[in-house]
Amino acid sequence: MTPAVPENLTPETCPICIQGIPFDANSSFRKGPAFAPARIRESYFSDSANLCSELDVELGELPHLFDMGDVDCSKDAFDKIQESTARLLEKGARVISLGGDHSVTLPLIEAHMRHYPQLTILHLDAHSDLYDRLLDNPLSHACPFARIMEKFPQIRLIQGGIRTINRHQREQAERFNVEVHEMKNGFAPLMELDIQGPVYLSLDLDCLDPAFAPGVSHHEPGGLTTREVINLIHGLKGQLIGADIVEYNPDRDFISVTAMTAGKLLKEIIAKIHLTPA
Repeated sequence: MTPAVPENLTPETCPICIQGIPFDANSSFRKGPAFAPARIRESYFSDSANLCSELDVELGELPHLFDMGDVDCSKDAFDKIQESTARLLEKGARVISLGGDHSVTLPLIEAHMRHYPQLTILHLDAHSDLYDRLLDNPLSHACPFARIMEKFPQIRLIQGGIRTINRHQREQAERFNVEVHEMKNGFAPLMELDIQGPVYLSLDLDCLDPAFAPGVSHHEPGGLTTREVINLIHGLKGQLIGADIVEYNPDRDFISVTAMTAGKLLKEIIAKIHLTPA
């Protein structure tokens, strides 16, 4: 990744921009995801692997892949996240955001909806994040998709990997017409999804079983394997126009297992976006 984006960036160059989001103020159990961006970048460039994706894209040779650094989340974080993302989208970029708790998906989607009003969101997670509020916080990391669907009811929201949905969230899913694929029903339905048009991938690392991603705040056994998530990224239909990788907590990681997993998934997402027609 080039460390800085040129001022003359244009849609014709089809740029892919990476931005870090060091924010975890809306975490409900443990803080830590604010420290994720640096650790994911470190693993992405680790000498223990290389910069080739499984889709045969040599990531180190992409001239239009840029690292924008981290968004300043010290004050008015949601406004800063939305503004940073909107500036990149206006230059024709596809934006991949690293780190933060899942509440950051709200401002990310707000920015994307200006450009993709008929958006599909594929949300991979152990949790449906559809609470109306949690601990009296309507912006909790357990609530972003309730806020998103209230504001943008035209979005098609597909959720996979879910294995903690309770009665309230089932009612919310019905209210917002969310397509929920629970893990108890297996992985196959996710590979058969019929998605057309622009799609945004919101990837909470606790969609993975804790055996594959121990470095998350909310361990929930019975999740997806790393291979299943990679296959899902590779087989994703529609036009992948952006993504976030959230809820990585370095404080709970074990010998960087989860950081390396996040770096691997980042490589495959970049390659998939690169190969997706504009």
